[in-house]
Amino acid sequence: MTIDSVPKPVAGASGFIDDRLGAGNFLRRNLRKVFPDHWSFLLGEIALYSFVILLLTGTFLTFWFKPSMGHVVYDGSYEPLKGVLMSEAYASSLHISFEVRGGLLMRQIHHWAALLFIGGMMVHMLRVFFTGAYRKPRELNWIIGVLLLTLALAEGLTGYSLPDDLLSGAGLRITQGVAISLPLVGSYVSFFLFGGEYPGEDVISRFYTLHILLIPGILLALISAHMILMWVQKHTQMPGKGRTNENVVGGPFYPSFMIKAGAYFLFTFGTLAGLGAFAQINPIWLFGPYTPADISAGSQPDFYMGFLEGALRIMPAWEINFLGYTLPLSVIIPALVPMGIIMTGLALYPFLEQWVTGDRREHHIADRPRNNPHRTSIGFAAITFYGILWLLGANDEIAANFHLSLFQITWVGRFAIFLGPALAYMITYRTCLGLQRKDAEVLSHGVESGVIKRLPHGEFIEIHVPPAEDIAAHMRGKEPVPMIAAGPDDGGIPPKDLRNPIGRLRAKMSQAYGGEKIPVEDGHGHDGHDGHELGQGEDHAAVGSGGDNRSISH
Repeated sequence: MTIDSVPKPVAGASGFIDDRLGAGNFLRRNLRKVFPDHWSFLLGEIALYSFVILLLTGTFLTFWFKPSMGHVVYDGSYEPLKGVLMSEAYASSLHISFEVRGGLLMRQIHHWAALLFIGGMMVHMLRVFFTGAYRKPRELNWIIGVLLLTLALAEGLTGYSLPDDLLSGAGLRITQGVAISLPLVGSYVSFFLFGGEYPGEDVISRFYTLHILLIPGILLALISAHMILMWVQKHTQMPGKGRTNENVVGGPFYPSFMIKAGAYFLFTFGTLAGLGAFAQINPIWLFGPYTPADISAGSQPDFYMGFLEGALRIMPAWEINFLGYTLPLSVIIPALVPMGIIMTGLALYPFLEQWVTGDRREHHIADRPRNNPHRTSIGFAAITFYGILWLLGANDEIAANFHLSLFQITWVGRFAIFLGPALAYMITYRTCLGLQRKDAEVLSHGVESGVIKRLPHGEFIEIHVPPAEDIAAHMRGKEPVPMIAAGPDDGGIPPKDLRNPIGRLRAKMSQAYGGEKIPVEDGHGHDGHDGHELGQGEDHAAVGSGGDNRSISH
């Protein structure tokens, strides 16, 4: 196929549009935009498709849900709760579950989709972080992603509270405790959310407005901006044969990517439908209606709030009393510090890394995590920090099921939250260096062939053969981590930045961040940069330039 030729369906559609809107060239060019092929790029699509399913199932649920805390006596089909006084929100949730055709299935799909939406975003952000796909020119898109994750947590919190059952009410009570503990503004925030003293009469209706209108609207706007920026800036690709910063190797948007995306959406929907049908989640009829005087044993929030729950549980009972005012550190620190560390760290990392390394180049080739050991180690330290807090959010369940002391588990957690990330950092760093050395060994000596050869003097050896060309090109795609100068130049003149303390600190950090250089050499003169062009074996690949997104078939 020549460069200018396009499939007949594309040509027909673009011709129709061009005759009426004059936008045929725009449509034709974008339908042939090339997307790289790698399984990890589908992780973001999981979050996107889950969000679409959330919108569809949420729309269904709004037809029957009543966001009111008005009191009613239940007279529905669930016998154990007949005659019980409850809110209209809880009664309508029971009505959806037991009397609306398909209502329970939709409720459960909606809940599973919410978990998958946030989980998909988390895994997608980890992929972007570990491969360095947040670097120039994608810093703004990274910030949008951090905002999306933050808003998704708020969306989950507001939706989780709407049924007004005993479990969600316990979580709402914690939310009110956090809000009222905020210095200066706490009581105002609490009164605004609840419409007066807790529990008030307005929290469900206000959370409903936030959950179905305000937050989804912002999410839609940010997701649209995220997708547009990704489309304009083009997708990063993994290092390999023929892949450079100036091209994209993969398949065109139509039909290759559209077929895969459509199948993947159906697969995601099928998985969520299967979970909704066969895996029970949030059985609110077993919890009963929420009353401030009651609490359920062993209550746990959804996983995305587990780390905040764990922070609350391991925090010592510290508070400051001054001039008649109480500052409850035991609530403020767990509520703000873990979230602040994670979200602020994520938002600032691209700019901090750019400052430390002095690297202001554009990057369209993704890093292998092992090739930037400090970044990978920082990421695993953060995962360990999050994971320990998440695990300790269930310290009572762990103690009960494993017959351990709750007191001892709490104290172990208080030490582990500091020692765990440090240990994870060290282990990950040494692992990355070991994997880099293994790559260098494979390129230098080849891979084991399984063929045993006997030498003339009787020694048996295994024959090594060169690795497959695509694997070798993937390994040679390693780029050294940039560093700024830490000493005087050839003329003995120190750089200007080293003449002040901050500049000297930056230089030391840069040397440490980009240190431990392990060269990639394969014994044939290659120095870690792939000089091969796209050739045989790429019959179905398409190469798109950064500017015109053309496709070429070989």
